[in-house]
Amino acid sequence: MESLRVVSEWPVEHAATAVVDAEGRVLGTSGPLDHRFPLASVTKLLTSYAVLVAVEEGAVEWDLPAGPEGSTLRHLIAHASGLAFDSADVQAAPGTKRIYSNTGFEVLADAVAGATGIPFADYLAEGVFAPLGMSSSSLDGSAAAGATSTVADLVRFAAEVQHPKLVSAKLVAEATSVVFPGLRGVLPGYGLQRANDWGLGFEIKAAKSPHWTGASSSPRTVGHFGQSGTFLWSDPDAGVACVALTDRRFGEWAVAAWPPFTDGVLAELR
Repeated sequence: MESLRVVSEWPVEHAATAVVDAEGRVLGTSGPLDHRFPLASVTKLLTSYAVLVAVEEGAVEWDLPAGPEGSTLRHLIAHASGLAFDSADVQAAPGTKRIYSNTGFEVLADAVAGATGIPFADYLAEGVFAPLGMSSSSLDGSAAAGATSTVADLVRFAAEVQHPKLVSAKLVAEATSVVFPGLRGVLPGYGLQRANDWGLGFEIKAAKSPHWTGASSSPRTVGHFGQSGTFLWSDPDAGVACVALTDRRFGEWAVAAWPPFTDGVLAELR
């Protein structure tokens, strides 16, 4: 794909990207696909999918109490538990505000580990990485931001999100639909959003502006970006997903580069 050539011009030392459709066909690539990059918060997509597996298996239920009083797994995975960004402080009642929380994801993972009796990193490896053939992926730290992976592995994950095999399509549809709609909150890097829409671990573009995806990305686009200069989005209207991994911390360069890149990919596919 010609639209991917621009990645070589990004002000980063290493970058790799790929576009994949729902059948798992890789439509285009750029850069070292087997280079392992820290994912930062793109980790949350992988963690969330492991939680979906746990729900599908009946190991946990969305209404399982976890976190602050009145909070459940559903609140935690949707950043609606009231927990602060990076501490155990409670800043709002559950379900009243979208507070993006790394701590919430760590509590979420601990709850799944407690219910299954399996360390969460092992559960993620056994329940998601192994069956998808993601042999270069690992969770070495926080369930919120501690995974490492490659573009080659993440295109397998992106194909799974579009055409689920590990869990039911119904459950993925729920995970990629708005949970606790209408909550205000800050989208990291992009400021306060009147409706900071989120699914079950998947950020949803909806009407957010500004946003890290493209101006032409559909409102149903879901995914996540990471502070390590990484992102993964899936646009169901376009029928494709895109992964981009870099080794430069998210900043103004990414704010400027990512949306036109995504628009270029979508325009070429049309």
